[in-house]
Amino acid sequence: MANTTFTGAVRSENGFQSITKNTTTGAVTVEATYDARPNFRQTVDNTTLNTGSAVTTTLTTAQSGTLFEVDGTDDIVVNMPALSTANVGTTYEFLVTTAVGGAKTVTLVLPGSAVSNFFGALSLMDGSAANPASDVAGDTLTLVATTAVNARVKVTCISDDGTNSTWKAETLSTPIATIA
Repeated sequence: MANTTFTGAVRSENGFQSITKNTTTGAVTVEATYDARPNFRQTVDNTTLNTGSAVTTTLTTAQSGTLFEVDGTDDIVVNMPALSTANVGTTYEFLVTTAVGGAKTVTLVLPGSAVSNFFGALSLMDGSAANPASDVAGDTLTLVATTAVNARVKVTCISDDGTNSTWKAETLSTPIATIA
């Protein structure tokens, strides 16, 4: 197939699609669709983890890029998507909007048992000299009891072969988050 280079603006009334074609079967797969009005704003979810009640949920790759508001009044368990090579590049952010209650936790859990790890850069947010920590062994990241409002977590899947996965985690919280 030939490449085409345009020197002026390219316009379409119905959007564009980026596709791949299987060289063996000829099957065409749409990789991305670009609508007439692309949305480059981050999706903010203020309902899933912002209920004031206990929540256990499993995220999907379709939710990648979402910022979740977190109400820590009760226990929250967030499971990352099941092991799959399609997870690589999947990113989620979390912002505590109601402090984590006494004897309560917010946990992010990787799939599989002892087959996935967070590579965590954990920082303390308390207004004084920060005490960053690094942890690279564990599949559960926890915002512990009394974690303050404005604590934040960002996780990104950096490898997943369908059997094991590694997720980069960046946290800023008081008290400091843990990985186990």
